[in-house]
Amino acid sequence: MTATTAAGNARHIRRARTGGPEDGSKLMEHITGWAFVVVFAMLVTQIGLL
Repeated sequence: MTATTAAGNARHIRRARTGGPEDGSKLMEHITGWAFVVVFAMLVTQIGLL
């Protein structure tokens, strides 16, 4: 492997990520999560599991 090839591979490794896009703000994620919790709690109480 040459130095140029190694430098090119290092650049690709730095750019490689897992997971979804980062939007910087987690506000919508928190709102959606809490809405799910509320809907799930209403479902549990309506079915009579609690």
